[in-house]
Amino acid sequence: MTGDNRIGPPSFGSERDMLWAFLDYHRATLAMKCEGLTDEELRQQSMPPSALSLRHMAEVERAWFRRAFEDNDAPMVWSDKIDFQAAYDASASTRDEAFGAWEAEVENSRRIEREAQSLNQAGYQPRWGEEVSLRMVMMHVLLEYGRHNGHADCLCEGVDGTVDA
Repeated sequence: MTGDNRIGPPSFGSERDMLWAFLDYHRATLAMKCEGLTDEELRQQSMPPSALSLRHMAEVERAWFRRAFEDNDAPMVWSDKIDFQAAYDASASTRDEAFGAWEAEVENSRRIEREAQSLNQAGYQPRWGEEVSLRMVMMHVLLEYGRHNGHADCLCEGVDGTVDA
């Protein structure tokens, strides 16, 4: 792992600014934890039976931003069907492919966040079959990153003994 280039969230700010900052901080944390790992290392299970992968987080970004706010029928990143399990097969892509897909979905999510008129903007979550607010989506995805960054800690510790913030 290289140096910590993350920008910490501010101590004060509007609700929207705080959500954006914490979500981006957790996105940067996942990237930092995976930086420098090889294809083979990224394919390891963080802690069996967990199958955490960057592929999974690309699906999370797509399912909660693109599908909810732009195109309810958009295919998932790693399968033509709505097959969340396909994302867990880390051996099906290289490190560059996984990072590329994840980074593209993060950028699309950031664009949706920027263009939204408010945190109350409504989207439709096809998997749940109900409307959701941008606020709820940002909170949900932030919690997903918090959980999976813990998995990334286990992966890094298993690979090289590194335990970072």
